[in-house]
Amino acid sequence: MMKVSNETKVGALAAVSIAMLILGFNFLKGKNLFEKKAGMFITFSKIEGLNVADPVKINGLRVGAVEGLIEQDADMSRIIVAFQIVREINIPKDSYAKISASPLGAASIVIIKGKSTEYLHHGDTLTGIDSKSMIDNITEKLEPTVENINNTLASLDNTIKKIGQIFDDNANRNIATILKELASTTEQLNAQLRPGKGSLATSLDNIKNFTGSLNKNNDSIAALVNNLTKVSRDISNSQLDKTIAGLATATENLNAILGGVKEGKGSLGMLTNDKQLYQNLNRTANSLNILLQDLKLHPKRYVQISVFGKKDKTTPLETALPDTLK
Repeated sequence: MMKVSNETKVGALAAVSIAMLILGFNFLKGKNLFEKKAGMFITFSKIEGLNVADPVKINGLRVGAVEGLIEQDADMSRIIVAFQIVREINIPKDSYAKISASPLGAASIVIIKGKSTEYLHHGDTLTGIDSKSMIDNITEKLEPTVENINNTLASLDNTIKKIGQIFDDNANRNIATILKELASTTEQLNAQLRPGKGSLATSLDNIKNFTGSLNKNNDSIAALVNNLTKVSRDISNSQLDKTIAGLATATENLNAILGGVKEGKGSLGMLTNDKQLYQNLNRTANSLNILLQDLKLHPKRYVQISVFGKKDKTTPLETALPDTLK
C-alpha cells in the first residue's frame, strides 16, 4: 500500500479549501457555477444604486443576477448592465427592463415581458427604461404641496398687508373714539344701576316689591283661580251641555219643518208648492190694484157726495194703469 506523505495531504486540503472558498464567494454573489446560464445585457442612462449580484426578477420571482456594470463610452452616455438568467425562461424580444429601488437602499432589475412570439437568446440586449428614484417620486409628490403652501403664505402676507393698511391713523382714532364712548356708556349704565339713585335700580326695586306683593297674596290668587276653575267646570258640565242639546233639537225640528215644506206638507208647504194658488193670488192682487186705481180716478161712481151731482157713467178700468213711480 502506497503511503501518502503529510505534505501531499496538506496540499490537497489547501486546494479543496481554496475551491470551496471560490464556490462560496460566488454563491454569495449570486453565482452558481453548476447551473446553466444565459448571459444578456441591458443599457441604462443611470443605474440608481444597482450593484453586482443584485437580483433580476420577472413577476416577482428571482430568475438571475447582475454579473457586471460597465460604461458604454468615455462620456458615460449609457451604462451596460450584464446579467445572467439561471432558469429556462422565454423572454419575448419586445420585453423591457427597469430598475426598482427599495426604501432600504437595495435595488433590483425587473423585466416586464412583452407579447412577441420571438424570444431573446444568449448575448442579446434588452431594452432598458429609466425609472424615477424614490427621492424623485417623493419630490414629485411634494411639489404640489409645497406650491400650495407658498401660495397660502403669499395670500396670508397680502392679507396682513391689507389689514395693516386698514388700521391707519384715522382708523386708530375712530377706534379710540368708539372705546371712549363705550366707556362713557358703561359709566352711565352704572349710574342708572346705582342703588337708591338710579332709575333702573328704582324700577328693579318696584318690580321686586310687586313680586313680593304677589307672593304675599299667593293664597288669595290661588283661591280666585280655583273659583274660576269651578265656575267654568260647572258651566261646562251643566248649562253648556243643555244649550248644545237644545240647539241640536231646534236644528232637527227646523230641518223637519223645511223638509215638510219642500214635500208640500202643511199650510206653508201647500202655499209654497201650489202653483194655481200662486196664480189666483196674483190675479186677485192685480184686480184689487185695478179697483183702487179706478176708485181714485172715478170716485163718484162708487160714492155720491152731492145731492145735485150726476152719476159717473164712464167705462170702468179693465187693466191697471202704468206705474208712475218707475
